[in-house]
Amino acid sequence: MRSLVAVAVRRPVTVMMCAMALAAFGVVGYKRLPLDLLPDISYPSLTVQTDFPDTAPAEVENLVTRPVEEAVGVLRGLRTVHSVSRPGVSEVTLEFEWGADMDLLLLDVREKLDRLILPEEAEDPVVLRFDPSLDPIVRIALGGTGDLTESRRLADRRLKPAFETIAGVASARIKGGLEEEIHVEVDQERLAALGIPLERIRQMVGVSNINLPGGSLRGTDTQFLIRTVNEYDSVEEIGELVITSGGGSLVRVRDVADVSWGAREREEIIRVGGVESVEIAIYKEGDANIVTTARAVRESLPDMQRLVPEGYRLTVLFDQSRFIEQALKEVRSAAVIGGALAVLVLLVFLRDLRSTVIIATSIPLSVLFAFMAMYRLDVSLNIMSLGGLTLGVGMLVDNAIVVLESIFRKRQEGFGLKAAAVEGTSEVGGAVVASTLTTVAVFLPIIFVEGIAGALFGDMAITVTLSLVASLLV
Repeated sequence: MRSLVAVAVRRPVTVMMCAMALAAFGVVGYKRLPLDLLPDISYPSLTVQTDFPDTAPAEVENLVTRPVEEAVGVLRGLRTVHSVSRPGVSEVTLEFEWGADMDLLLLDVREKLDRLILPEEAEDPVVLRFDPSLDPIVRIALGGTGDLTESRRLADRRLKPAFETIAGVASARIKGGLEEEIHVEVDQERLAALGIPLERIRQMVGVSNINLPGGSLRGTDTQFLIRTVNEYDSVEEIGELVITSGGGSLVRVRDVADVSWGAREREEIIRVGGVESVEIAIYKEGDANIVTTARAVRESLPDMQRLVPEGYRLTVLFDQSRFIEQALKEVRSAAVIGGALAVLVLLVFLRDLRSTVIIATSIPLSVLFAFMAMYRLDVSLNIMSLGGLTLGVGMLVDNAIVVLESIFRKRQEGFGLKAAAVEGTSEVGGAVVASTLTTVAVFLPIIFVEGIAGALFGDMAITVTLSLVASLLV
């Protein structure tokens, strides 16, 4: 301890350069820290949902739920399996150990489900994963004077591709409005009179609309790709499809059904200011930052507005980043006010501006060191990590006060300024280190806590530890 203090006293320029470098790296790390509301919390659970239409719960349990449980119940790290069988739906929830690699487990679950043989009437199982970060970060409404069909078409064909080109945006999903589809309304009496089953119409309409590869033809110098293209170009083409030609007469779809261009049955209605609108939900990429991506989306809105005709207007309904920025701003303000109050209290009790400035220097340097270490440890700037820094600000001045008081006492005993610095710091160095490590020993074990508590308070423990170690070094 004495040698380290002696070097610091004899080499003031070196100490100053180290402090300036520390501050510079801290500023760079602070600017590059991602902003989040809370630490990364990914609950280790997966839900396998299988639809089995028009089936009672008992059959769903025996034919779907139990086979799914047997198939996925042998995964490593699996803690519990519980299921719910409802009319037409089977849900099997898998809970794993905290810290499990959910991406790899998701692949394992899907691989085992691919080998599972279920009844033909059952749909393919869907694996759902609960993750708060999978919610939309921005929701935008498109409203205007046009009809809902046109609004939906503009959102789907113009705005959706444009939003998905923004850096950090994974997808844009459209809700509301009228989604176009072709309706084939069958005349049951006419169909029964001709003795044609309804399944016949369904098959003909389905198989007549195809676009399939047909292999290739190789020549001497060229290779031709063959495709079977028979897609519908208009509604009238569907009506001209021949269902049967029995008895010498042709029966077409238009003879037994009305084919029209309509809209899909609506399941949700979105109104903004009492006017029906179309919603565009923006989802971020897995490793993208919410605040950065949402800010890029907001900045692109003037360009997006130019993609739609006059009379249409884009309105931001929800922006998750605004709440995050506001929450972090309040915590950041609390930390700054806490540091200022600590310095003010020191000035009142010490009544020495020079001593107060010396102690106050340890606060920003220690915090900047913590920012640099947070960047290297991939700790985001969130409520918990900022709360840890706020908690550490009050403790940062303790070491400086003890050391300064010891130096002041040595000065009163007749030591010179440099000698007093070396002797005073060396005398209380062991006590200061022990005191700091005692506090670190309280917070550092939180990092190893498993479960939701460890995920929430781990960042706070890291920032408190880093700031305290930095204050000891300063």
